[in-house]
Amino acid sequence: MVRILYILYLWLFMVPVFVVLTILTAVTVIVGCLLGGERIFAYYPGMIWSWLTCHLALCPVKVKGRENIDRKKSYVFVSNHQGAFDIFLIYGFLGVPIKWVMKAGISKIPFVGAACRAAGFIFVDNSTRKAATRSVQEAERCLRNGASVIVFPEGSRTYDGKMIRFKKGAYQMAVDQHLPIVPITLNGPFDVLPIGSLNIHRHKMEMVIHPPISTEGMEASHKELQQMADQTQVIIASALWEQYK
Repeated sequence: MVRILYILYLWLFMVPVFVVLTILTAVTVIVGCLLGGERIFAYYPGMIWSWLTCHLALCPVKVKGRENIDRKKSYVFVSNHQGAFDIFLIYGFLGVPIKWVMKAGISKIPFVGAACRAAGFIFVDNSTRKAATRSVQEAERCLRNGASVIVFPEGSRTYDGKMIRFKKGAYQMAVDQHLPIVPITLNGPFDVLPIGSLNIHRHKMEMVIHPPISTEGMEASHKELQQMADQTQVIIASALWEQYK
């Protein structure tokens, strides 16, 4: 009975409100950034949209470790990728302005794609090696300008809640720009909305922000980058709920 009531609430109230909020947020971001307010409009409207989405879905959120980050510094954040609600959880509750490194396919979503482009987010094109290199260079440009970026090193959402081995792109950016890496553990988004599903479930979510890892003195060799990727994956796994390990 509770599930039936939630489904009715979902489709009769949450989804229509979410669609309207998404359009309003996208238009606000596009107009605000075009008028020169990227510092404000590239972050705050999306943060509020994400915060509201989690609450509209009636999903309780818990955040640990916010004291580990300084809003005045730039970081490369790396996180496990459980589902679509990862974006709402991070964007709405991290508390730090960020630029997203995202799949090129998102640029085709009406309103959302245009807003992401206006906000200066980075679309990753892995169609060719040259295109992938351009994506990394664009992300590094954002870092040089004082922004922080968020990357899902797995490259795609999990199909079973478990992590797969991390790729090295995020770590290349961090080493090139001498910026610390901050691992983030996400718990719960897989149960809210897993890949391939349109059925949102009410479920608690948690974000654990781990202490930054310095990249000073590191070399950008294949071996060292993969070692750092593996190290951060172990750190992220240490805070996963048992069902995701």
